[in-house]
Amino acid sequence: MKYLKPEIINLKSSAEYNEKWLQARIEEDPSIIGLGDLEFRYSEKMMVGGGRLDTILYDPESNRRYEVEIQLGKTDESHIIRTLEYWDIERKRNPQYEHCAVIIAEDITSRFLNVISLFNGYIPFIAIQVKAIKVGDNISLFFTKVIDEVRLDLLEEDNQSEPTDRAYWEKKSTKNMIKFVDKIYADLADITSSFNLKYNKHYIGLEKEGVANNFINFKPRKSTVIMSIRHDKSDEIDQLLNESDLDILDYETGWRRYRVRLKESDLKSNLEVIKQIVQKAKDNSVA
Repeated sequence: MKYLKPEIINLKSSAEYNEKWLQARIEEDPSIIGLGDLEFRYSEKMMVGGGRLDTILYDPESNRRYEVEIQLGKTDESHIIRTLEYWDIERKRNPQYEHCAVIIAEDITSRFLNVISLFNGYIPFIAIQVKAIKVGDNISLFFTKVIDEVRLDLLEEDNQSEPTDRAYWEKKSTKNMIKFVDKIYADLADITSSFNLKYNKHYIGLEKEGVANNFINFKPRKSTVIMSIRHDKSDEIDQLLNESDLDILDYETGWRRYRVRLKESDLKSNLEVIKQIVQKAKDNSVA
């Protein structure tokens, strides 16, 4: 194996590998920054009072949005203040979400590490240092989390229903997981037979005669499906879920949804429990 000496690229002074290039790489594959299997939501979002928020990323499992600001070179006061300002605007405009401020910079200096650490007990804030490394004709990005967040307890559900198609979800998730959604839908046929699956950008819901009725929806991942069931919190449903062996996620208060993470092996042993809860959700839904 031949050794090649890597070259560290200064993105701030590079004409080709600039901030827009870095932003595009993050938005193409948000997982590269090391915060999990995130989804890209917005780029260059116009903010109230002026300015643009570089990127918004989203974690459907923890229901959290990340307001991301990118800075080439060393961190400075203006970028840190801007990151916090945009985070504050977004959390006030969208209180149904949990929010976290993120700054990504080439060089996060010790001075600003100390400043960020002071308020990180009150504001969820993540600082990530990025390095661009060139080896031969190839370039790689390395992201290192230097300050982790202190999480605040808020909640979320995405209210966007931009339509898409099955092929989009097969690429976003896997074909096997989309077949698994088909299987769940088929096993609930006694309840859902008058509805069709409706493929939206951020979830797969239901429709009847062209009208959405998402008393249940699905968010396929790479190896699981998150199933959301819309119903007011109730002791009866809590008991049904607690007596099952389902992987239960946090209840979404703002959107009145129970959520479970399903693997294919979960369905058979828990189908009757799921049917009971879905039937209750349908009975409470407004067609």
